[in-house]
Amino acid sequence: MKKALLAATVVASALTASLAVTPAASAAGWDLPWNHHRGQSAIPFTEATVTAAGDGSYTLTWNAEGTRRVEIKANGKVVAQGGARGRAVVKGLPAADRQWFDFKPGRGQGLRLADRLIALEGTANFRDAGGYRTTNGQWVKMGEVYRSDALNKLTANDLAKLQRLRVKTVFDLRMEDERTKDADKVPAGAAYVVADVFAGSGSFQTLPKTPAEAVKAMTDAERTMVSGEGGKKAYTQVFQGIQKDRARVVLFHCTAGKDRTGWANAALLTALGVPRETVEADYLASNDYRKAANDAVLSHLPPQQAAVYKPLLDVRPEYLNAGYEEAKAKYGSFDRYLKDGLGIDSRELRELREDLLVG
Repeated sequence: MKKALLAATVVASALTASLAVTPAASAAGWDLPWNHHRGQSAIPFTEATVTAAGDGSYTLTWNAEGTRRVEIKANGKVVAQGGARGRAVVKGLPAADRQWFDFKPGRGQGLRLADRLIALEGTANFRDAGGYRTTNGQWVKMGEVYRSDALNKLTANDLAKLQRLRVKTVFDLRMEDERTKDADKVPAGAAYVVADVFAGSGSFQTLPKTPAEAVKAMTDAERTMVSGEGGKKAYTQVFQGIQKDRARVVLFHCTAGKDRTGWANAALLTALGVPRETVEADYLASNDYRKAANDAVLSHLPPQQAAVYKPLLDVRPEYLNAGYEEAKAKYGSFDRYLKDGLGIDSRELRELREDLLVG
């Protein structure tokens, strides 16, 4: 998206610092010092979530197949326990940058879980990029890769928090005018990398005039992310940065953290073997995290104009599907997109999975 098309999301991003968004979030796997079994997952959990509430409490849910008992610890102390399937509400824990919970089943490998949202003063859509179960029962590690909206409104407290979370590399997916107008703030010691998804694109110079035109603009933008030269170069940078930097944490972001960032995370999760329906749910979660900011923008527009802007502020299944369709149309399959479009060969993909998956 070029200047005019991005105007809506830029405006929405400017409001996020003062608007609270606290949707539920799922969480997931972490490498713990228990045995791994290749070919069959050693992790019995088919579902596990941590949801933080505004009152400081946490709701924990789990389902662990083939085990009779699950014990959950926080800060080294048992805070909940139950059978193979359960739900618990935990209160009274001390404040922390991220509250982690160790889910230990009666047999097999456990998971270390946290709420997906990283609560910052200057963002609305900063969250863990991982934390999902793959088709073969492994889990994507949390605390390794983050995704976000714009970082220009980060406060000193935010930057200190990101430094404590060990953010080492920041990939900025935005265009030059966005970067100039709202320059990133990055934590001390972190490398800053420009990975402009729409670099060199001559499209999207004018705002659509109807909702249908807006939807088409968004699906066209998604296709450009996949097959445009700027998109291929930018996402290659991101994948290589994640794959090569074993000392990460890595963060990638755009303006709203939903389109360019959304495809980056969708491509990563798909490469790791996360089911398509799970990837789509993660992608669509931006609608929840950005609801307050988006509603604020739309409430200040005349109804006819709001109807045109809404598709620009949304994420929708047809947008994400356009990306997958473009990958298939241009490369024949998603795996070929990774190899021929982003230069991720089978060895690098195997190493990426070994590095980011547990179980």
